[in-house]
Amino acid sequence: MVELQINTTQNVKIIFTAASVGERILAYGIDWLIKIAYAIVTYLVIFKVFGIDSVLNGMDDWSRIAVMLLFYLPAIFYTLIFEAILDGQTPGKRVLKIKVVKIDGYQASLADFVMRWFFRIIDVNTNMGIVALVSIISSSKSQRLGDMGAGTSVITLRNKINMSHTILEDLESTYVPTYPSVINLSDNDMRIIKDTFIVAKKSKDYETLIKLRTKIMSVMDIKEKQGSDMEFIDTVLKDYNYYTQNM
Repeated sequence: MVELQINTTQNVKIIFTAASVGERILAYGIDWLIKIAYAIVTYLVIFKVFGIDSVLNGMDDWSRIAVMLLFYLPAIFYTLIFEAILDGQTPGKRVLKIKVVKIDGYQASLADFVMRWFFRIIDVNTNMGIVALVSIISSSKSQRLGDMGAGTSVITLRNKINMSHTILEDLESTYVPTYPSVINLSDNDMRIIKDTFIVAKKSKDYETLIKLRTKIMSVMDIKEKQGSDMEFIDTVLKDYNYYTQNM
């Protein structure tokens, strides 16, 4: 079992478990079944039902190849399309609960997915995937050549670390911050605040919550807060994440 240590953009170290070779092969197999199903349906519907095959018979070889490639482009770019749309996952990877991530903590970009897709020609589509298999097994970060080029790896989401173990907060894309002065706090401050907040909230230690809220308001130079002490501290945690993610 290979563990990957990822340093996030907020200098938080998160340890993930790399997807096993078996998981990656199964995901690949599921994706291939989907592509085969697409090819069969396309052939039956487009070429037989609509009679495109009769039109192709009157074309030269290069024209026939060009037309067929046009219809099968979704299958050719299947992995690239889905990894870009599903944030590092194909349907096969989603079923197996694995995904592509950047090993430097940043979110994988379209360029990274293109790099991985391009190297599939060497990694996966030649020699029955032997190159990819050997590369993944021998790599310290379970990377095939495409992953090495893109700076990515494939992790399992089954043992993904809980967000409560870090200063990270799960924010919606529409989140609007309340306290801009939260940037006066540091990562270490936020770790202490979150750890104290979780323990005090769980034990219903309202005295500690009041002291924590008072200290936060003092450092952030806030005269008035919105909501209860718990709501205020929760908002501060989310605001800090919002600002540090967008700096």
